[in-house]
Amino acid sequence: MLVRFAASTILCSYRVIAGRIGPWGDRMSDVVGKLTSAEALKIIERLCRKSGEFREAIAAEAMSLLTEINPKETAEEVFEALDSIDVEDCWDLAGGSSEGYAPPDDVAVDLVEEELQPFFDQVERYHELDMPEQEAAYCMAVILGVYRFAYESKSEFTQWAEDIPAHCARTLLGEWRERNPEQTRIDAMQAFIRERCPKWAELLKGE
Repeated sequence: MLVRFAASTILCSYRVIAGRIGPWGDRMSDVVGKLTSAEALKIIERLCRKSGEFREAIAAEAMSLLTEINPKETAEEVFEALDSIDVEDCWDLAGGSSEGYAPPDDVAVDLVEEELQPFFDQVERYHELDMPEQEAAYCMAVILGVYRFAYESKSEFTQWAEDIPAHCARTLLGEWRERNPEQTRIDAMQAFIRERCPKWAELLKGE
């Protein structure tokens, strides 16, 4: 997710000043368009260490991009990430190995947590950037995506992950509450869960 963010940011920043770079503009546009996400990230890091309008443009586009949260799209991304887990991966990783026996249930937990970690990290990143409204909105979207997976997915993997989605959502929500103890924010989060994730209303009610 961070790499995709960097790639998007460098393209947006380029467009901001593209009109000022002379006859090489079209060729540079082609070059930028063919950058990999990893290459774009390296360029972002280099440009941010410099001063001038490139750095300012990148910072402005970064803040703009971070504030543009689409809850529906985020929830869909979470759902698709979890729904893409192949039950055969769970079977392949379970069982005996040189490191000991791995029960399928434990493997299922690991697979779900691995897919969710980038989304959990993004929630925390909003907190680190002092963007509480975006943090709450993104957290809501992630919880909704996990909820949808729990009740809408037709994947065979859900047979091994019956209780895992709710557990992960509760973990995310608990971490969010620790960072955001304001009662008004907690009440708004709880109202969202009651409306959009009704089967988890009591489970995610908190202490």
